[in-house]
Amino acid sequence: MANTTDTDGGIDTDGAGLREEVRDRYGKIARQILEDTPSPSESCCGHDDPITRDLYTSDQTATIPAAAGAASLGCGNPTALIELREGEVVLDLGSGGGIDVILSARRVGPTGHAYGLDMTDEMLDLARSNQAEAGLENVEFLKGHIEDIPLPDDSVDVIISNCVINLSDDKGLVLREAFRVLRPGGRFAVSDVVSRGDIDPRIRSSVEAWIGCIAGALDEDEYRSLLTQAGFSEIEVVPTRVYHLEDAKDLIAAQGIDIDDFASADGRFMSAFVRATKPAT
Repeated sequence: MANTTDTDGGIDTDGAGLREEVRDRYGKIARQILEDTPSPSESCCGHDDPITRDLYTSDQTATIPAAAGAASLGCGNPTALIELREGEVVLDLGSGGGIDVILSARRVGPTGHAYGLDMTDEMLDLARSNQAEAGLENVEFLKGHIEDIPLPDDSVDVIISNCVINLSDDKGLVLREAFRVLRPGGRFAVSDVVSRGDIDPRIRSSVEAWIGCIAGALDEDEYRSLLTQAGFSEIEVVPTRVYHLEDAKDLIAAQGIDIDDFASADGRFMSAFVRATKPAT
C-alpha cells in the first residue's frame, strides 16, 4: 500500500489520494527501468525483500524480456498456480511491466488472448515494449482501474493478479468487477498479501517501516467474505509464504524504528494464492 499520510501520520485511505500515490510510485519504477537505471528498492515491493524474492523459475525468466523481469514486483506467481488452457482469455489486474501477461499469453496460445490492465502510463509503455520484444500478438494492455474494468460482462475465462488488489481502497468493488467480467464457470486466481489475526494499527499506518505492500492487506476471513458477497463459490485462501520480523529487520532499522515495536506482527502477514469460481449457472 502506498504511504499516503493523514494529519495523524497514518495512511489516508481516500481513494483519489491513495491512487495517485500508487501511480506515482510505480510510474517512477517504470521510468527507471525504461532508462536502464532500475531501483526496485524504491518500489512497494522490491526484488531483495521477502515478498518478491525467487518467485519465478529460471525456465520462466528465460522466456521473457529482461525488463519484464526487472519490473516484477509481485508477491507470488499466479501463472504457476492456475491451469490455463489453449484458447482461453486471461485478464491480469494491475499488470505492471507485463511479466504475468506474457507468460499467460504463451500458455493460452495464438487462439487465446491475454489482457493486462494498469492505470500507470509508464508501466503500460514498459509492458508494450516488453510485448514487442517478446513478439506476441495475442496480448493487449489496457489503461484503467481495477475497480472499473474496461471490458464487457462475461468476456474473460480467467482473472489473475499479483500483489495488486491489496493496493485498492475498495477491494469489494474490485472483486465485484472481477465477477462481472468473468464468464460463467470462469476462474479467479490471484496472488496477494493477506493478514491473519489482529494487527496493531501502528503497523497498518507504517508501511515504509515494514516490508511494503501490507498495509492494505485483507484479513484472510474478510477476503473469503468479500468473494462470497461478490457471488463467487469454491473459495480458497492458501498461504504460500509467511513473513517474519527477521525478513524486515533491515527495512525497519533504516527508518530508525525499534524492531520490538513490531513484534506483534511476526507471522501475521503472508503471501497467499486466492482462488474462486464464478458459478456456471
